[in-house]
Amino acid sequence: MSNMRYNRSVSSTPRDWSTRHSVSAVAQRAAALVNVLTGGDTPTAEAVAEVLRAYGETDSLGLTTRDVTAMREAAVLLREVFAAEHVDQAATTLNRLLPDRTGPLRLTSHGGRAPWHPHLDRDDDAPWGEWFLASSCLALTVLVWDRQRPPGRICASPSCGNVFLTQGRGPERHYCSRRCATRERVAAHRRGRTANRDPLT
Repeated sequence: MSNMRYNRSVSSTPRDWSTRHSVSAVAQRAAALVNVLTGGDTPTAEAVAEVLRAYGETDSLGLTTRDVTAMREAAVLLREVFAAEHVDQAATTLNRLLPDRTGPLRLTSHGGRAPWHPHLDRDDDAPWGEWFLASSCLALTVLVWDRQRPPGRICASPSCGNVFLTQGRGPERHYCSRRCATRERVAAHRRGRTANRDPLT
C-alpha cells in the first residue's frame, strides 16, 4: 500500500506559509515534478523527494516505488496541460481532469500547522499521487482563470522537453532556461553559416 502523505511540520511564519502555499509556488512545484517524473526513465524516490523538499516538504517523506509510479502517471496527465498551445485547449484538459481525478474543494490548515488553503484531494492523508495531481490541477486552473492563457508550455529545444510556466512578464518565452535558448541560438547560427557557405570552397 502507498504511503499516505502527512505533512507534520511546516514553516512557522506567516510569510513562509503564504509563500509556500501560493498559486505560483504550487504551479512551479508542479512543473518541477513533471520534469523529474517524465524526463526519461522512472526516477528514484530520493530524486522526487529532493524536488519536494526544495518546495517546502519536510521530515522523512517515506516515498515508495509505488508512490513514484502513481506520481509519474499524474505527471503524464499534467504534461498535457503544459503542452496546450491555446487557452481553450488548456481549459478543456483541466475540465477533464478535475471531475475525474480530484475530490470536492475543501479548506484545510493541516491541524493548525499551515495557513488555511484549498485542497482537491480526498483528505490530508491522501496518497502522494492523488495529492500531486489535485494540487497541481488547482494551481493551474487558477492561472488559466487569472491570465486567460495557457499556464505553461514545453521547451522548444528538441534536446530538452522540460515544461515551464509562462506567467511572468516580458516577451513570450519559448525555452525553459537561458541555457536552452543560448544552445538553440548557437545551433541556428551554425546551420545558417553552413547553408550560406559556398559549396566550391
